[in-house]
Amino acid sequence: MADVAVKGLRKAFGPRIVLDGVDLAIASGSLIALLGPSGSGKTTLLRLICGFEHADGGTIHIDGELVSGPGLHVPPERRHIGYVAQEGALFPHLTVAENVTFGLPRKDRLTGRRVDELLELVGLPTSYARRPPQQLSGGEQQRVALARALAPAPRLVLLDEPFSSLDAALRAETRQAVAAALAAVGATALMVTHDQSEALSMGHEVAVLWNGRIAQIASPELLYRQPANPGLARFVGEAVLLRGVAGNGHVTCGLGRLPAPPGAPEGPVDVLVRPEQIRLTALGAGNGAPPGAVKARVSAVDYFGHDASVRLALEGPGREELIARVPGHRAPRPGDEVFLAVEGTATLFRAAPGNE
Repeated sequence: MADVAVKGLRKAFGPRIVLDGVDLAIASGSLIALLGPSGSGKTTLLRLICGFEHADGGTIHIDGELVSGPGLHVPPERRHIGYVAQEGALFPHLTVAENVTFGLPRKDRLTGRRVDELLELVGLPTSYARRPPQQLSGGEQQRVALARALAPAPRLVLLDEPFSSLDAALRAETRQAVAAALAAVGATALMVTHDQSEALSMGHEVAVLWNGRIAQIASPELLYRQPANPGLARFVGEAVLLRGVAGNGHVTCGLGRLPAPPGAPEGPVDVLVRPEQIRLTALGAGNGAPPGAVKARVSAVDYFGHDASVRLALEGPGREELIARVPGHRAPRPGDEVFLAVEGTATLFRAAPGNE
């Protein structure tokens, strides 16, 4: 498989600048999840790498070969890329086997070479080979689309929101099968998604496209725990952001005095805590306040079964509001008074001028 290097990539549609100097490196054999808000240019970046669109500037190298640059545009069919669209885009008049072999040389299409191997690779029975795709579920169709993309042994696989049309249960099952198939062949892959949990669970690294540029690329854990700025913190998951003052290895904010990570800024800061870091203890019934805990009142509870989202109003000046995540069986009731304590360290951002 191939590594990919995108440098200074630019693309505009009329007066609207979609990509404004995108830099992105994908190591051979890795899966990068490309995350970004709607309209951020994720699909445009995929189409430029695939060759469906011409870039306005910058370069694209695939396995060291320049495929897009000043005065150069290698057409899609010569880039050796497998592409999986949102809906799979299977041909309804062809069987599953004919769909899988569609991009292969004619003699391989006639013999059906590798069909059984590819169906097994994506977790489908070989008996599906003779079926029309409309007899398959949405998740099964997406697996067939992946098998078709892998059939010519491409240098790179691009996936454009491949699970967006599936329901939640089918989405989880299908993305596990797709991830396993890509890993089995050591594929280099770039997957576009707007689903944060999907990006964090599938990507070896996650790249966030923001205002036409890559705002951050990191491992899922690092991106979630140490986002580059408060805006990204809110985008990649639920975030509790409070004003605070940091110094001497600690930060003081509405949640009390918390440990700060090494190298954190000092002075006025924005404090990031994830909702699942906040532990609730009910007042009364002999429960004393945990060390360093602060008091809050439950404003509302959204119950999801396995867990619950609890909206809380802190006591004291300003009555700051925040969200905590607790196991469903431990969800409090609106109006309850609770103690709050934070597990782990907070992430600190230097306060923007005027926000101190």
